[in-house]
Amino acid sequence: MVSVVVVLIVGVAVTVWFSPLLSVRETEVVGASTVGREQILELLDVPSGQPLLRVDTGAAAARVATIPKVSSARVQRMYPSTIRVTVTERVPAVFVDSPEGAHLLDEKGVDFEMGVPPPGVPRLVTATPGWNDAPTAAALTVLTALPPDLRAQVGEVAARSISNVSLTLLDGRIVNWGGAEKSDRKAAVTLPLLTQPGQTYDVSSPDLPTVR
Repeated sequence: MVSVVVVLIVGVAVTVWFSPLLSVRETEVVGASTVGREQILELLDVPSGQPLLRVDTGAAAARVATIPKVSSARVQRMYPSTIRVTVTERVPAVFVDSPEGAHLLDEKGVDFEMGVPPPGVPRLVTATPGWNDAPTAAALTVLTALPPDLRAQVGEVAARSISNVSLTLLDGRIVNWGGAEKSDRKAAVTLPLLTQPGQTYDVSSPDLPTVR
């Protein structure tokens, strides 16, 4: 009896592994709005007719994730005959000026594209911008902590060091932020502070803010 069951299991496995009934006949792309479907399918490299079980989903996802504008990719088998590719695209958080044009960086500091910065994306000023740069990370941490009403006013974020971050607002006023620590508290202090007349607002010590 046991041998019969084993034979049946092996038979089913072989059938699933080779059967054209459970092979790729459709590819579904989810989450792509700026990355072209053709580019995704080319890197996915899963031919029509390949049995689903023989698709290396991890390797396929890794290939799609090499697209600079893709933050992450997931590939799934959707029985009976579909491969689903779900991508998360990078969203510009800041831009950096350079002689060749503006570089767009995502919330992790990854430089993924050159182009015109979308409205509302502030300029980043730091010595060596990038994903492995500590001042860049500090600046992005500060931006992430800002409430929408305040972030919408920021035209530039400068990070001379991890403890010296400043925001230049669209109207030219400057907020000296200091380090990224206590950013929630600093954000809560800044909005009411901006209702006072002045040019420079220092919230680096949020319990003792100053206006000049």
